[in-house]
Amino acid sequence: MTGEPRFDLWYLFALAGAVLLGAVLPVLPTGAAVSAGAVLASHHNPIGLAGVLVAGALGAYLGDLIVYAGCRFGGERLAKRVGWLRDNASLDALRVRLGEHEIGVLLTSRLIPGGRVPVLLAAGLAGYPWERFALVDLTASSLWAAVYMAIGLLGYALFDEPWQGVVAAVVLVILTTVVSGLVQRWRRSRRASHSE
Repeated sequence: MTGEPRFDLWYLFALAGAVLLGAVLPVLPTGAAVSAGAVLASHHNPIGLAGVLVAGALGAYLGDLIVYAGCRFGGERLAKRVGWLRDNASLDALRVRLGEHEIGVLLTSRLIPGGRVPVLLAAGLAGYPWERFALVDLTASSLWAAVYMAIGLLGYALFDEPWQGVVAAVVLVILTTVVSGLVQRWRRSRRASHSE
């Protein structure tokens, strides 16, 4: 029994590390990791959901700060080398939108699949104030972790077995990502047809 809390702490460190890595190199499904952590914490309640929320938010926040700092101090050259920067036209549009609705764009960019990195690039390359970014992103990262934790809790509520809840949470995250991507594509094509 005394070994359990240590394992739980290692799990939370691993979760924070995986989310941080996925935030810097967006190849890992970080939202699914937080959702799965919420399911497992709900079933076993070792440290609890608060630990999953903090670990997910902390990993996301530190990852965002690294990407922002890399863009801010490394510029476009570093962003292109790492693979963060692909389309300059959309980056210019994001800079304009960021200037007009900075807090709203920064808060929602983390919740929109594929929206976080372009906004971080625009903020970093445009020289968005470091202190303001750090404060707004702390809120955005916490909100993001809470949303994905809620998806995990939905998976937990639907199924009795932990593995079933984890699978359900991962499927919900994938569905959310796919639907969001389709909506974004539809909006872009609609905007393009209106501008012609």
